[in-house]
Amino acid sequence: MNVWEGGAMFLDNRQVAIDSALKALAESLDFFYDNTSRLQASIREELTPLYEERREKVFELERLCREQLKMLPHDMDIERDDYRWLWSRLKVVVSGSYRWVLNGLYDRERAVLIALAKGMSHPLPEAIDSLLITLFKQSHGLLRSLYEAQREFTASQRQVKASK
Repeated sequence: MNVWEGGAMFLDNRQVAIDSALKALAESLDFFYDNTSRLQASIREELTPLYEERREKVFELERLCREQLKMLPHDMDIERDDYRWLWSRLKVVVSGSYRWVLNGLYDRERAVLIALAKGMSHPLPEAIDSLLITLFKQSHGLLRSLYEAQREFTASQRQVKASK
């Protein structure tokens, strides 16, 4: 019997790819919920149901990964998370809040798409593969919504400047 059976210490390539996708998804969710109060009401109302759906799908993906890929949940890097939280608050003070949040959400969605694509490049159980595809499509839709919100905000800023 292999010493590592039932609890391998090292992840294989597909587990690493899925772990990266889970981290990107978690970071995207955290950033959204940390910054919802900074979003305009209309975009917040549009995005909140999408992020709620994502959160449910991420919980399902984590469950499937534990069952089918034998992945164990990992502890978050608290110091890193505290640093990122502090850094995000500092950026808000220094930069324009709404634009910064939109850009942050957009950047995180791009990272989610890349991580999901890497995960989908590996042979996975059907349930996980199907869920990754669903998350990818949802992320692509979120990216389009965020792009449109950025475009509208930029246009409104130009109108304000032009009226001065």
